[in-house]
Amino acid sequence: MSNMLKPVELPAGVEAVVKPNHLKLKGPKGELEKDVPHQLELQYEDTERRIRVSRRSNDRRSRCLHGTYRTLLTNMVEGVTKGFEKRMEIHGMGYSVDIRGDQLVLQIGFCHDTVFDIPAEIKVEIEQKNAQPDTPARFVLRAVDKEALGQFAAVVRAARVPEPYKGKGIRYAGEYVARKEGKAFGGIQ
Repeated sequence: MSNMLKPVELPAGVEAVVKPNHLKLKGPKGELEKDVPHQLELQYEDTERRIRVSRRSNDRRSRCLHGTYRTLLTNMVEGVTKGFEKRMEIHGMGYSVDIRGDQLVLQIGFCHDTVFDIPAEIKVEIEQKNAQPDTPARFVLRAVDKEALGQFAAVVRAARVPEPYKGKGIRYAGEYVARKEGKAFGGIQ
C-alpha cells in the first residue's frame, strides 16, 4: 500500500500557504486554516496547483489520520470556493423562527423562546418564518467551515428533536422521521 493518496486539487482563485504542519486556504467565499498532525506531511505542488498528503510512517495511527485529513483538506477547498449549507425545517403548529441581532430565536412549544447565539462564521437566512399545519417553518444555515456548520445545526436540532407520533420538532430538510401509531381505543366488549 502506498503512503500517498490522490492529491487535493486547487481550483483557480484559491490561494494556499503550506507550512510543514499547517495549511491556510483563501478563496472567494472566505479563508480557513487547519493544523495537521506531525504524523502527516503536506507538499504543495505549485506548478500543478495541488496539495499532496503523505504519512511519515506506516503505523496504525498514521494510516487512520491520512485519509481523514485528506478529506478535511478537500472540504476546506470546497468551503472556500462554494461554501456549505444546511436546510432546516420546524414542524409544528405555532412554531416559528426569527433572527434578533446576532441570535437565532425559535418558538418550539416551550413557555419561553429558545435562543442561540449565531457564530460569526455562520450566516442564517429565513425562508418561511411561521409553521402552518401543512407547511413547516424553514431556514438555511450557510458557512465556509463544514465542521462548524454541522456542529451548530446539530445543536439547534437537539433543542427539539422530532417526536415520533406527530412529527413535531426541528429536522434537517428531507430528513425522514419514523412515525409511530398512537394508542388505539379498543373499548370493552
